[in-house]
Amino acid sequence: MTEIKQVRLSGFGGQGVVLAGLLLGQAGVFDGKYISGSNSYGAQARGSGCKSEIVFSDGPVDFPHLTIADILIAMSRGAYDNYCTDVRTESGLILYDQGFVTPKDNLKVKHLGIPANEVSVKRLKNKQVSNIVFLGALIEATRIVSAGAIRKAISMHVSERFRSLNLKALQAGMELGREFNG
Repeated sequence: MTEIKQVRLSGFGGQGVVLAGLLLGQAGVFDGKYISGSNSYGAQARGSGCKSEIVFSDGPVDFPHLTIADILIAMSRGAYDNYCTDVRTESGLILYDQGFVTPKDNLKVKHLGIPANEVSVKRLKNKQVSNIVFLGALIEATRIVSAGAIRKAISMHVSERFRSLNLKALQAGMELGREFNG
């Protein structure tokens, strides 16, 4: 039987949710997975709700849209509140920004608080890379794609001007994800 993993990245416009989804999907392709992806955002590009969904499969994808998330990344409280109940119970995982989200106690889902915004601002001096910090934590905590594949995706889709910063953000996120597994 074909193994399928469904990932939803969510936040608000301007946080890089769509770019993070593109990078994650591209990394899956580099790792030889079948990928389907989609994204949506509110009427206003910045500040309104935004999500990116990626379906990973070992074989052809029969239905290209996410039905229930195995993994949710919530970069904002609104995103968490909107999608936390749409995660597979027992085996699901929610990664959330611990600076913005207080997780609910009654969910039968693993939670991993990531200080993505704090690391981006204080350590990397750029709030624009918290999306990449999240990707690093996700990859290290779940191994959904390889580190080499996500680095290659960043090199392909991020302009040279920001590539070094994004690779540093990825590394910082991987260190946070390692703490979860450690």
